Amino acid sequence: MPNEILSALKKDYIHNLIVEGKRADGRSFTEMRDISVKTHVIDKAEGSAYVKYGETKVLVGIKLQKGSPFPDSPNSGIIMTGMELNPLASPDFEAGPPREESIEMSRIVDRGIRESHSIDLEKLCIKEGELVWMVFVDISIINDAGNLVDASCLASIAALMTTIVPADEANGFESIPLPMQNIPVGVTVVSIDNTLILDPTLDEGTVCDTKLMIITEQDGALSGMQKSGAEPLLPERVIEMVNLAREKGAEIRERYLSNLSIRG
Repeated sequence: MPNEILSALKKDYIHNLIVEGKRADGRSFTEMRDISVKTHVIDKAEGSAYVKYGETKVLVGIKLQKGSPFPDSPNSGIIMTGMELNPLASPDFEAGPPREESIEMSRIVDRGIRESHSIDLEKLCIKEGELVWMVFVDISIINDAGNLVDASCLASIAALMTTIVPADEANGFESIPLPMQNIPVGVTVVSIDNTLILDPTLDEGTVCDTKLMIITEQDGALSGMQKSGAEPLLPERVIEMVNLAREKGAEIRERYLSNLSIRG
């Protein structure tokens, strides 16, 4: 009961602010929190990035190892994405096996990378049908202050863009930068009392009526969408949310990733 009362109070508080055209942290409805991106933060990883969305903090490490390709793609490398919800990041996170929440979020990030063809996987083939590079994207949530998926997407792509593939001299494979060919960016739009809001805080994400996570590519194409929440969305509303995501995705790409050149 205490949690239900607290949730109701938060929802009323946020609702009243929105009626006044405000948010608790003073941002406009379409304004992101301060974002920072740092790369090369894990010495033993082939690539890494640390991203902050306000007080939301995400660390991503990229590890590569050799393995057998999938039978239906004998000349393509493999991507595997996982997420750890560190108990120190939130009182709601518990130690132990991956929870459903972390599995769902890691799948969204993985889908954005995979469906955008951000990595040229054929260039990760060492020996067709026998040996390829496997790319492991390991996401660790350091602090949860809301909008974990967007921060995880940005940290993952920044880490990938700075990854170096080791040489395999025995098979004539030279060390190369990870062959990137697209930059997907995730932007979450939530609806609270029929008002669209970008980059929701933890409280806004908790009390929102519906949430649409949208991953856009460099040319504006969509490589992933995930809806949650009970409120239905009309087609024109979805288009409005997608346009917001495209606009903000392009801004994030230019501001935080343009100096991390695509190499391949």
